[in-house]
Formats: sequence, C-alpha cells, structure tokens
Amino acid sequence: MKKMVKIKSKHPVQAIIKRVFDLLLSLLILPLFLLFLPIIALLIKLDSTGPVFFRDERMGRWGQPFKCWKFRTMVVNADARSLALSAQDDRITRVGQWLRKTSLDELPQVIHILLGKMSFVGPRPPILCLAEAYTAHQAQRLQMRPGLTGWAQISGRNILPYEERLEYDVWYVQNWTILLDLKILLKTPGVVLSQKGVYQMTSAAEKTATSTGLSASLPISQE
Repeated sequence: MKKMVKIKSKHPVQAIIKRVFDLLLSLLILPLFLLFLPIIALLIKLDSTGPVFFRDERMGRWGQPFKCWKFRTMVVNADARSLALSAQDDRITRVGQWLRKTSLDELPQVIHILLGKMSFVGPRPPILCLAEAYTAHQAQRLQMRPGLTGWAQISGRNILPYEERLEYDVWYVQNWTILLDLKILLKTPGVVLSQKGVYQMTSAAEKTATSTGLSASLPISQE
C-alpha cells in the first residue's frame, strides 16, 4: 500500500470532542478492565494451555501498523488448523466462546484507545495483508482511527460480504459526525447481545488470509 497523505478532518472541533470522549470513557472503563483482568486471565489459563493475550499486528490510522491486543480465545497454533467459520470450530476454547459472545475479548483494546491508537467507534483494524490490497477508495477507511465497534458492525458484522463491509466503513468515514458515533454506540449493545453475525465468514480474501495464519479484520476474529 502506498504511503497515505494525511487529510485534515472536515469537522475539526468534532474530531477534538471525539478524542476527548475516547479519553474520558477509556479512563472510566480502565478500572473495569483491571478488575476483570485477573479473573479472565485465570479462566483462560485453567481452560487451555497458552498465553492470556493474543497479539496481532494491525493497520492503524494513516496506514501506521500497531500491535493489537485481545484476550486469547483460541488454542495455541490455531492458525495451523482449519478455518474458524462457526461456533463449532474446535479451535475456540470454552472460555473463548464466552469471551467472543460477550465481546469481552476486546477489553484490552481500551489501552489502545487511551494511547490514541484506536477509538471506541471506527472501522475495525485490518490485518496488514488485507489493508495493503485496498484500492484507493477502500483505503479511505484508514483515514480514521480503528474502533471497537463501527457502522459495519451494527449493520450486519460478518453476515455482510467482506467488500460490502469495506463500503460501510468508507461511507462512515465520508459521513462521520459525533451524532453518527452516538448512534453506533447506542446500537452496539443490542448487536452484541443478539450475537448475530459473530462467526460467519463470507470472503475468499479473508479465508486465504486466515489459512496463512492471519486473522480477519473483525471484532470477533482472532488468530
């Protein structure tokens, strides 16, 4: 992917409000993360052999890579086995099933938000090989910080074809306002509770990436 030219926000004041909101909310959630950390870590260690966290390199804003952390939900070396296409995939641990259904596996990413690498709302952070294959149109989704939830996530998540999810993300970037973020945040809990679109994978590009040991650019993906 070619080096991106940074573009000034069309809503500079709202962009500042968005960042302040991210900081304040992440500071409020941080104690919750620290409270759940030892409990979830213990459950993961008791359930399966391996590290507590899963770390993967993702593409951030303006094409800047960063290490993305989440709680491990799959067995070690899961990338050497079959693709995770459903809730019945035997690579997903018992605790991992619960973490994915509740989206608690994403909780460590609050640290990324605090550090300015991510936002609560934005396109999901893609793996590098998928981001490098973006067209100039699709690369617009990298103009904003990646988020925990986004327009594509409340519009179907993995039920949507990969290319369609990218279009949702580009639309979000082109039409972003604080009110749109609030709308996404308000709809996210219902989407998480419904568990709709958690596992389905519909893109040949994603399947190829996963089969080579990489994870899809979705909130439920891992390893």
